[in-house]
Amino acid sequence: MRPAVWPLCGWGSRLGEMAATSDPGTKELVQELAQQTSTLIRKELALAQVELKEKGKRAGIGGGLFGAAGVLALYGLGTLIAFVVLLLATAMDAWLAALIVAVVLFAAAGIAALIGKNQVQQATPPAPEQAIESTKRDVQEVRDHARRP
Repeated sequence: MRPAVWPLCGWGSRLGEMAATSDPGTKELVQELAQQTSTLIRKELALAQVELKEKGKRAGIGGGLFGAAGVLALYGLGTLIAFVVLLLATAMDAWLAALIVAVVLFAAAGIAALIGKNQVQQATPPAPEQAIESTKRDVQEVRDHARRP
């Protein structure tokens, strides 16, 4: 006679038959777990690969659009510089206006180069110096404790 709860589940008779005919051992359960885990990992990796491929495609398109925006901004900057030269040319000779604008641009470029050089010097060497020093202190601390009786 079957327990009264199993028929309420709808699959109670199947469980009863399985329990009566085959009881999988630990070995079979572990093998099935390993197989299912392996399948799950393969499927997750395939999903991650598809997702990364799609994101890479979008990043490439976005990078191209940023490049186009940079080129257009450069053209706009050139036009703005021409405007400044023409504006100054109304008050003085055109060659003098162009020379003044060029000197100002070279001065701005020099200042940007000096600031950039300082930033690069602060970033070198490209090693995490604080983390290295902290790790060295930790190793020394462990050595000191290991030597103590």
